[in-house]
Amino acid sequence: MSKAITPTLRGTRAQEDYLEQILTLIENKGYARVVDIAHNLGIAQASVTGMIQRMDADGLVAYEKYRGVILTEAGEEIAREIVRRHESLVEFFALFGLDEHSIYDDIEGIEHHMSQPILAAIQALTGELERQPALLERVKKKIAGCA
Repeated sequence: MSKAITPTLRGTRAQEDYLEQILTLIENKGYARVVDIAHNLGIAQASVTGMIQRMDADGLVAYEKYRGVILTEAGEEIAREIVRRHESLVEFFALFGLDEHSIYDDIEGIEHHMSQPILAAIQALTGELERQPALLERVKKKIAGCA
């Protein structure tokens, strides 16, 4: 079960996108640079620099010009919670055999607006559907009938 983050630790949607991207870059490449964040988010480097500087002032990242970005403890906690939310939603929607591209696009909108109780409900439902394949098949048939 995911650990809830307190509302004071939760960032804005934009901050959450940046934090998630920074964590992904650090895990995949060992570092996160403004140029990489800008490229991956499809945003101008100047815009990324501005946001990173604000997040540095908010204590979510540590940024040194020309050296890159690292997550603070608070920033990493938020980033990992976002990743957990994202993974829980992917797991849930994938149960139904939905198109991966559609799942990704929808999750990007949903994950930032979901409360902890809703996430817990989705995680519980995912677990029950995984343990009850007959129920999952009935739900999938109903979904296919709506398409």
